[in-house]
Amino acid sequence: MENIYIYMLVALAFLAIADLVVGVSNDAVNFLNSAIGSKAITFKTIMIVASLGVALGALSSSGMMEVARKGIFNPGQFMFDEIMVIFMAVMITDILLLDFFNTLGLPTSTTVSIVFELLGASVCVALLKINADDTQSILDLGTYINNEKAIEIILGILLSVVIAFSVGALIQFISRILLSFKFESKPSWYGAVFSGFAVTSILYFIIIKGLKSATFMSGNFLDLVQENTLAFLGINLIAWSLISMVVISAFKTNIYKMIIIIGTFALAMAFAGNDLVNFIGVPIAAFDSFNKWSASGILPTEFSMGSLAEKVKTEPYLLLIAGLIMVLTLWFSSKAKAVVKTSVDLSRQDDVKERFEPNFLSRSIVRGSIAMSSSFNSLLSASAKEKIEKQFVKPVLSYTSSKEDAPAFDLVRASVNLMVASVLISIATSMKLPLSTTYVTFMVAMGTSLADRAWGSESAVYRVAGVLNVIGGWFLTALCAFTAAAIMAVILFYGKGYALSALLTIAIILLVKNYLNHRKKSLSIKETDSLNKAESSSLQGVIVESAGNISNVIKRGNKIYSGAINGLATQNLNALKKNKKNIEKLSSEIEDLRDNIFYFIKNLEDPSVNASNFYINILSYLQDMAQSLEYISKVSHKHINNNHKKLKFSQIKELKEVDDLIQRLFDDTKTSFDSETFEEIGKVLNNKKVIFDTLTQKIQKQVERTRTEESSPKNTTLYFSILLETKDLLTATMNLLEEYYQAYDDTVVPATIPVDKNKSKSSEEE
Repeated sequence: MENIYIYMLVALAFLAIADLVVGVSNDAVNFLNSAIGSKAITFKTIMIVASLGVALGALSSSGMMEVARKGIFNPGQFMFDEIMVIFMAVMITDILLLDFFNTLGLPTSTTVSIVFELLGASVCVALLKINADDTQSILDLGTYINNEKAIEIILGILLSVVIAFSVGALIQFISRILLSFKFESKPSWYGAVFSGFAVTSILYFIIIKGLKSATFMSGNFLDLVQENTLAFLGINLIAWSLISMVVISAFKTNIYKMIIIIGTFALAMAFAGNDLVNFIGVPIAAFDSFNKWSASGILPTEFSMGSLAEKVKTEPYLLLIAGLIMVLTLWFSSKAKAVVKTSVDLSRQDDVKERFEPNFLSRSIVRGSIAMSSSFNSLLSASAKEKIEKQFVKPVLSYTSSKEDAPAFDLVRASVNLMVASVLISIATSMKLPLSTTYVTFMVAMGTSLADRAWGSESAVYRVAGVLNVIGGWFLTALCAFTAAAIMAVILFYGKGYALSALLTIAIILLVKNYLNHRKKSLSIKETDSLNKAESSSLQGVIVESAGNISNVIKRGNKIYSGAINGLATQNLNALKKNKKNIEKLSSEIEDLRDNIFYFIKNLEDPSVNASNFYINILSYLQDMAQSLEYISKVSHKHINNNHKKLKFSQIKELKEVDDLIQRLFDDTKTSFDSETFEEIGKVLNNKKVIFDTLTQKIQKQVERTRTEESSPKNTTLYFSILLETKDLLTATMNLLEEYYQAYDDTVVPATIPVDKNKSKSSEEE
């Protein structure tokens, strides 16, 4: 009997390690968002600062989350075997749930997930106990479960979302009014006072939240700080303002960067010091339970776990191992970067490719906000509105560098993000309110984005939709955690060792599958088969620079066209389905290039009107080509998917002949663009009449077949559709080639955008 519990402990140990990895991947957004988004310091420096914070936080951790032992359920009501079922169900559910959200790149709360998993599993086991006992009813559930804690958590979620967003927006608005976007040109005492407020709030946060359970922190000191909070804050405000003034004047240091470094360290330390127990609290509680039971000599079905109500400290070496795993995950997890990217993109000051589609709710919120803003503006005098507008005038953006290399927001907003999040979490902790660091940091970032007018008329509906998606994900976390943990508990309660082996196997398979899918997706983003935005500033520069994109489209278009014809010939539905995805990806990339036209035109030399006309025409032809390929791929897939009659041998043969013709055309075109010998395009254009004549002959043959022998309307429609769309594809291709042939002049040296060497060096360091 004891063997199964040893097996469970080993499984829990491995699950704890895996949970640390996926947990850090999810929660890294809490402390990396502001530093990465503002690009205040290099990425390597950010990671070093965050790693130090995580390491110190892990070592100063309380090491035992009380909620795992007695916060959600009353341990004295459960026997040892039932407690182990609850803990196993929680850990299996937790790792799968967090990994799922990380794969989607969405931040969620590890606190809420663990709480609702404990609640779901314990409620399920309690109901099974009640059902087996004739003397109890559903009304006795309250003796097993701590209902008040769950209600506190739910209220904490709702309050943190509203308060963090509102306070973040208000403080950012005030900060921007005082500092404007030209904060670096303000008198140095502005920055010193701002630094005093920021560092004081962050220091208070470190003491109250980050080091509250550290063994080296005196309880008397913490009590003294909490009893004399205003005096503590006032003294620190004056002291840090004076220190900041000296640092700015004597060392010429950018004080905002110092604030961001300190804030990043503080949040990283608080995360590890408090949220670490979300990942190892349950396994350690299980280990403690096993030790108490094995020493008792009582049967597992008869040993009550009331001893779990006692508080126990975790061994320092376990905290050290956990901290090391967290630091390594921080450096090497690509999923952590994906979660951070979601938060940064939603708060970005400039335009970015939006991940989320607008919905009815996001549109309604934006319309309501516009109406409220108009009403508020009507209350202000003309002079007041003018003064406010001056403070929100953004500096002229430089279009001479890659937009991706620019910071998502400035140092003031990054500092406010860290300062406000620190203050709110500190206040909640001192008041013993359950508050998720994920909720606070994310919603503060969204509130400051709104106040900073980062959500303009062109992006607001997308950004609001993104925020709603993330918030919806938080509540979905609670529901999924409760339900999934309950299901796992039922399976383990009845299935015992067999169920445990099966569930662990399924969990491993799902984790490996998610990892491989995420890796494949990451590689597809990095692959060379993607289109690049033009950054040249003259006609000849655009011609040369766009050659790679044309070659890319030709190569992928050739593959897509052949894939559609071959899929029809072999009736391979999977191949046609994959072909549809390929053309959708290509169309999306071409659409991105069209969205970049505004920035492209900004880069052009004043007299280079021809370059803009050329580039716009090229993109139009590329889009026409993509639309034709998309239509051919779509109708081919639809025909086979609906199980229509197979094309006749003669039709397939003729389509293969057309495919071969297009393949030769595209190969010659690709060779010309790869080598940038655009004079060779003339030879390709000379074959224009031959190619179109061949297509006309094929169409005529099908007309004759339809009149005499063809009996399938679907086949006839499909065949004509492919040939006619092929004609459109070739028309767009020839128009594109003619545009190049006429515009290219090999006697002109292409003008390109000058590269800032210092910026390039900085990018390389990152």
